[in-house]
Amino acid sequence: MSMNEKTISTNRIYYGRIIGVRNDTVELPNGNNAEREVVEHSGGVCVLPLSERDEVIMVKQFRYPYGEETLELPAGKLEKGEEPLECGKRELWEETGCTAKKYDYLGRLYPTPAYCTEVIHMYLARELCEGEGNSPDTDEFLDVVKLPFDKVIDMIFRDEISDAKTQLAMLKVKILLNN
Repeated sequence: MSMNEKTISTNRIYYGRIIGVRNDTVELPNGNNAEREVVEHSGGVCVLPLSERDEVIMVKQFRYPYGEETLELPAGKLEKGEEPLECGKRELWEETGCTAKKYDYLGRLYPTPAYCTEVIHMYLARELCEGEGNSPDTDEFLDVVKLPFDKVIDMIFRDEISDAKTQLAMLKVKILLNN
């Protein structure tokens, strides 16, 4: 049996700078109708910059929805038509002042598949070249933090890093490095 749902109608509720919101009426596999609220997002990229000294370059920033500072990997929103790797390179430089000679694709993740279209692409960046500071967006305020790779892994397991993209990219790279 197919579990696909067929869109019958779409009602756009909101369209902003970062997200759009719509309410869809769908036909379920059993023929009944249901409502689906969907947050539309263009997607993003996160980069795990790993130095030759096994340090991870991270950013600390205030996240308004949670009312707290978070420690995360550099990341950002894909612009319309932008390739994920180019976005990752741009965000790495803007947020940390670094560039990298080597990028390895770590895959993608759906952070909230029940109601959001966002897809985050993850990269490991190596052979880093550190620049003269960073140049974040005008509404971004962040501190660049360097931490030993294994300390970041420990922080994830001590529930000190809650960001999903950071957790997943770090744990994927930990497995890659151990193999």
